[in-house]
Amino acid sequence: MSETAPFGLLRLPTEIRFGVGAVATVAATVGRFGHRVLVCADAVLAATPAFQVVRHQLEAGGMQVMLISDVQPELPLDSVLAGADQARLFGPDVVLGYGGGSSLDLAKLMALLVTHPGPVSEYYGENRVPGPVVPVVAVPTTAGTGSEVTPVAVLSDPDRALKVGVSDPALIPRVALVDPRLLVGAPARVTAHSGIDAFVHAVEALTAAQRSTEWPGTQGVFVGRSRLSSLLATDAVRLLAGSLRTAVTEGSDLGARTATALGSLEAGMAFGSAGTHLSHAIQYPLGALTHTPHGLGTGLMLPYVLDACAPVIGPELAAIGVAMGLPDPRMPATLDAVRALVADIGIPRTLADIGVTRADLPRIVELSLSVSRLVSNAPLPPSAALLTEIVDAAFEGRTAHALA
Repeated sequence: MSETAPFGLLRLPTEIRFGVGAVATVAATVGRFGHRVLVCADAVLAATPAFQVVRHQLEAGGMQVMLISDVQPELPLDSVLAGADQARLFGPDVVLGYGGGSSLDLAKLMALLVTHPGPVSEYYGENRVPGPVVPVVAVPTTAGTGSEVTPVAVLSDPDRALKVGVSDPALIPRVALVDPRLLVGAPARVTAHSGIDAFVHAVEALTAAQRSTEWPGTQGVFVGRSRLSSLLATDAVRLLAGSLRTAVTEGSDLGARTATALGSLEAGMAFGSAGTHLSHAIQYPLGALTHTPHGLGTGLMLPYVLDACAPVIGPELAAIGVAMGLPDPRMPATLDAVRALVADIGIPRTLADIGVTRADLPRIVELSLSVSRLVSNAPLPPSAALLTEIVDAAFEGRTAHALA
């Protein structure tokens, strides 16, 4: 690793419970914060036996439960506002997010909007939440977003060209309950897209800009890589690289599901402070243009981003190679191993493969550069020339550094 000083910063939940059976503690955990429980879970999950057990535990514990099940991918603003109206009338003591990233992000936004007045747009950006919010307990059912431990909630606003985020440490869930058994049986496609996104979280946290160790009065939400985040990110790479293929092809393998759940958790803990960078910045306009899943886009872009950044992240690429178990972790071998992982789980190879045309590329570059909190976190100075190089390569399937 290239860190030259023991700089570190992590912002995390007060409590994280990981392991098979962790969800059995949900009623006792939620009950510490009160008896009026707002639950955010999509309609499909809300109908499953596993969720019905959770709801029964809550109600058997004497809690009043209100369910918001209108949880849509990418969280459209109108559904967020409708949920907030219901939530304010209910007046929850605690919010329980149960499901994938959209359910967990909706739980964070509900906690925000029942605590603080004003339109949600007042909180777009970084460090704009004026104070603590209603406690959130997060129970993820996919291994991907890491939202159970991060300070970010993302939604779609029709007045904005790209998805928007509320990024503030106040949004970090108070407790995360991560039970790998909840992941068993998830569809292969969902597993691949969410799992590779977790891998991108880990790799981009490990290769993010390294900033000064001076401590200004207010820290940004994403502070770049540090010793603490890099330790977590490196182990997340190891876990995900060693388990994701099996989790995709053998969805009932509890060992693989456990490793991907832990890898996703550690990746979320890492990037929640270190941040991500160019793969995610490019995915914002890419997802808006192609309407493809978030993880598909970040996974597709990662090999090209690493290829462009390779000259300045040699030690980090070596650490990634070691974590992936390579006998020769030098740059070309590591880049080839990342490309192989992406291909093996079915992620398309080029932008052309998902319907992007060459005429779309300048607009993708322009909008990517507008995601300043991410592009500014890259290991190379962001520029139109750099982004053009990356998206051109991704369109053509061209790489500069490779063994093959």
